[in-house]
Amino acid sequence: MNTVKPQAPRIKRRLLNRDKLEAEIVTAAVRVFAESGYEGASIATIADRAGLSKQNLMYYFATKQLLYERVLDDVLDDWLDRMESLAAVAQSPQSVLRAYVQAKLKFSREQPWASRVYAMEVIGGAQLYGAQIRRRVVPLLRKDIAVFEQWIAAGRIAPVNATHLLFAIWAMTQSYADFAPQMALVLNRKQLSKKDFDDAERLIVDMVLAAVSLPVLNPP
Repeated sequence: MNTVKPQAPRIKRRLLNRDKLEAEIVTAAVRVFAESGYEGASIATIADRAGLSKQNLMYYFATKQLLYERVLDDVLDDWLDRMESLAAVAQSPQSVLRAYVQAKLKFSREQPWASRVYAMEVIGGAQLYGAQIRRRVVPLLRKDIAVFEQWIAAGRIAPVNATHLLFAIWAMTQSYADFAPQMALVLNRKQLSKKDFDDAERLIVDMVLAAVSLPVLNPP
């Protein structure tokens, strides 16, 4: 009696191979979009970087816009995951803010090309990805602002404009990805070192903590 072998292992391998290949395509696309922008990037160039034919790449991503949106989805997933550290309200505000700055700088150090793709989209007016940013970033920003308001109401930090403080943290930390070439040029180096990021972390943390520090009351 013939028995039909289960297809699940074969299907699972096929899905794993597809996921791996898509990840390789996205990795190549991040660099090309960062270097050339959306308009300047081509599917042919991305396919060549990924070691595929253009036709093969388009089997996985039928259009350049779909691939671009996938790149930005992955960037935003990573970026928002790191922003979640503000949700740790049980810890001290100082510890939470320190971890937040560390996470944002780590993203800039580990994913500079991804950060630049996102920055270029935003600087260009977010024409292709604005709806996703509004849908995903705005609710998390409001949630983070609510955490600051809880801290302020409990007397744990000084009254501060949380929105603009967060904007300032984003700007300071993301500049170490988006403007790293300029920084390295000014420092007469090929690239920023880990020490540069460590020095930046100490300074940015000190600035942020100073902004939320409660005034020291003089003893009577």
